[in-house]
Amino acid sequence: MRTSPPTPPRTRMFARVIGPFLVIVTVTAIARTSEMRTLLTEFRANFVWPWVAGAFTLLIGLVVVALHRHWRGAPAIIVSAVGWMTTLKGFLLMAFPQTYLGFASDAIDAPAWWQGTFIVMALAGLYLTFIGWAPTPRQTSPQTASRPKDLPRAA
Repeated sequence: MRTSPPTPPRTRMFARVIGPFLVIVTVTAIARTSEMRTLLTEFRANFVWPWVAGAFTLLIGLVVVALHRHWRGAPAIIVSAVGWMTTLKGFLLMAFPQTYLGFASDAIDAPAWWQGTFIVMALAGLYLTFIGWAPTPRQTSPQTASRPKDLPRAA
């Protein structure tokens, strides 16, 4: 029977954080669909908010990119891709805030599209949460039968 290789510990650690984050953010955004337009308008109203949010988003993305360089297996690919997308989002919020937020506004005008995207993100979050928090199967290593070492006698 062929089993998949175990998920690296670093990928599991990132999955423990990124998974629940994706689930919580996407579920609350979908639950608050009627408020998304107002939230975006208020966010766009002050130029400091996109810059500050972009700076923190960029920092988080760079941490993931710098500390997680694995691309083998679905969990590792998702974690690395989220890190790169977060880095890009942070950069765009800082460098081109009105353009980026214009795309967000267009997405809100197409609720089926952005809600569908958020559902996919929530499913990825659930998958990462499972990978990160599920107990790892114990690897049984074959024991070699060895003779006990002769110990010197005290008397």
